[in-house]
Amino acid sequence: MKALFTSSLPRWVLSASLCLGLLTSPVGAQQQPTPDSQMPEGSNPQPEQMIPSPPELAASSWVLMDAATGQLLVNHNGDQRLPPASLTKMMTAYIVEQEIERGNIHDDDMVSVSENAWRTGGSRMFIREGTQVSVKDLLHGVVIQSGNDASVALSEYIAGSESAFADLMNQQAQRMGMKNSHFMNPTGLPHEQHYSSAHDLAILARHIIEDYPDHYKVYSQKYFTYNDIRQPNRNRLLWRDPDVDGLKTGHTEAAGFCLVASAKKQDTRLIAVVMGTQSDEARAAETQRLLNYGFRFYQTRKLYDAGSVLNQARVWGGAQDTVRLGVQHEVSMTVPRGSADNLTARLNIPETLHAPIQAGQQIGTLEIKSGDEVLGQEPLVALEGVEEGSIFKRVWDSIVLFVTGLFN
Repeated sequence: MKALFTSSLPRWVLSASLCLGLLTSPVGAQQQPTPDSQMPEGSNPQPEQMIPSPPELAASSWVLMDAATGQLLVNHNGDQRLPPASLTKMMTAYIVEQEIERGNIHDDDMVSVSENAWRTGGSRMFIREGTQVSVKDLLHGVVIQSGNDASVALSEYIAGSESAFADLMNQQAQRMGMKNSHFMNPTGLPHEQHYSSAHDLAILARHIIEDYPDHYKVYSQKYFTYNDIRQPNRNRLLWRDPDVDGLKTGHTEAAGFCLVASAKKQDTRLIAVVMGTQSDEARAAETQRLLNYGFRFYQTRKLYDAGSVLNQARVWGGAQDTVRLGVQHEVSMTVPRGSADNLTARLNIPETLHAPIQAGQQIGTLEIKSGDEVLGQEPLVALEGVEEGSIFKRVWDSIVLFVTGLFN
């Protein structure tokens, strides 16, 4: 998670460091945070959870990501640039989903199939030149049948050409923070300047799951029939593991056999990316091993509900003297099993706050820590607005603040 503030900034102070078990309780969430020493005198912290090393896979690169935070739980050559093959189509599908959500195109739009799309080799949906196919069917053809022809048809419909669509793909990758990806086409057919990484593809998968959950359901469909041809989803884990509900396979001679898979058990969702295995069976088996490891030794713990009040801060020059600070969204963290009770929270809040303050305005940061390690950060926001007080109130608060500063 990107750090929003650092301790080196002047005039920022530690507001609290406390056991998360206190803040997550309904009453404790409303209390003023306690001082820095989080354990009562004489108490013994829980021993650190022991977990084995992650499995070594017969693959070139792999990562295991916590879908809740984007934290990498396992990382082996995760930033190595490799040919992504048809994993590319996750970005193609994402842009299509985005265009639908924005209202620029619609599921029932009819797309004319060009000769270029019809002639595209590799895996196919078997659309025919000169016919018209709905956006919805083409999207299913991309995700389930891994159709190169469907990918090209959609790219031409949205951007006019494959190269123009590739520009959109690269802009989207940059926006998502995919630092080791560059796309030259919507299909994943080999090109020396077309590459991605296991880490980047996990980032992309997380966006697909979170940004467009209704469209994500397509990734769990096992079959799709078009033109009287019924084709199965190539993700074998959809049949083997009931917790797996997506995402995508890929294969070329240069890329080997690749798989991006996501699974959810109770409150924990994990994303596994395995690249460069030797066979269809190997990519499924190795990905399953990675997911099994994650679910066996990690768990997601909800720390705060959306709207939880974590602090009440003094406001100067306002119509009211305090403002409630908290988090706008649910805060969760995936940690080794049994270690959640050792997590601590730290609030970074400025020394002085001046009205006006808007509801939802970021005031500071919430840090989630395990020992000295910062596991994640979340914006700390004003849960209510504070308008400027009267002229008398503003003058009086200025005097009080000045006098207080002399003694501090």
